[in-house]
Amino acid sequence: MNLSILIPLLNEEESLKELYTWIIKVMQDNQYSYEVIFLDDGSTDSSWQLIEGFSNENPNIKGIRFMKNFGKSQALHAGFAKAQGDVIITMDADLQDSPDEIPGLYKMIVEENFDLVSGWKKKRYDSVVAKNIPSKLFNWAARKTSGVQLNDFNCGLKAYKNVVVKNVEVSGEMHRYIPVLAKNAGFGKIGEKVVIHQARKYGETKFGMERFINGFLDLITIWFLSKFGKRPMHLFGAIGSIMFIIGFVSAGYIGVSKLYFMYNNMRYTLVTNNPWFYIALTTMILGTQLFLAGFLGEIILRTKHNEERYKVATVVNL
Repeated sequence: MNLSILIPLLNEEESLKELYTWIIKVMQDNQYSYEVIFLDDGSTDSSWQLIEGFSNENPNIKGIRFMKNFGKSQALHAGFAKAQGDVIITMDADLQDSPDEIPGLYKMIVEENFDLVSGWKKKRYDSVVAKNIPSKLFNWAARKTSGVQLNDFNCGLKAYKNVVVKNVEVSGEMHRYIPVLAKNAGFGKIGEKVVIHQARKYGETKFGMERFINGFLDLITIWFLSKFGKRPMHLFGAIGSIMFIIGFVSAGYIGVSKLYFMYNNMRYTLVTNNPWFYIALTTMILGTQLFLAGFLGEIILRTKHNEERYKVATVVNL
């Protein structure tokens, strides 16, 4: 099978019929063997009924429906697990991603041997203040932190080799950072393609300014996980040990100083009246806690098991 097209969605009944017709036209014009998997993330409108209708008339149309809204990352995780195509394309359901970009993305994976190609919406039709400027800041921070040189991490239109999606773990709200996850998994050939960004035709965006705040927090998380996710003791244990040693040596110095003053009949103060004693004690306590945090992190890594992160209500043609 040439292509698996994954479309996460939430309450997009107005755009689905047009999107479906457009995708089928592109598939037929290029004579691709394909599957389209709609990933319904708990829609409360008639989106799922439309998907069932598409699947009844076309066996290449498949669907997964969550029992409630679990998030885009969980929807993509479910879709990645089911995708069978040699190349996987992800795109949003709001018609802001153009299906006409699919052949170009497909060729970059198949002919130029990229592991992953991310779309770049160079010319956008979003609000400059509410979306464009925060997005530019976000993408700049993501490039500097991750080392992945993409201009648009947030673009939902991406293409992957099948082996890539089978070897990345998308959780939480990490869908923005799939290129970073792919790089960390060993897939280094990551490309970018300028794609058309279409103005929203129906409904309203499901994301507000909070997505940029969450995005920056997720960026810190993924940086930490990429550096120390497999060895938390290297960070917490090292910092904790250094802090404990500093505190212990300081406390020892305070104690020895008092004994020296007592032995020489010099004026001295009680250890408990010395503010530096409490600083040293606090440093030792914090060092011990950090060391234990690293130790517990190592135990968790060795005993953790994968937990189900979402509940599937219905599937069609899968």
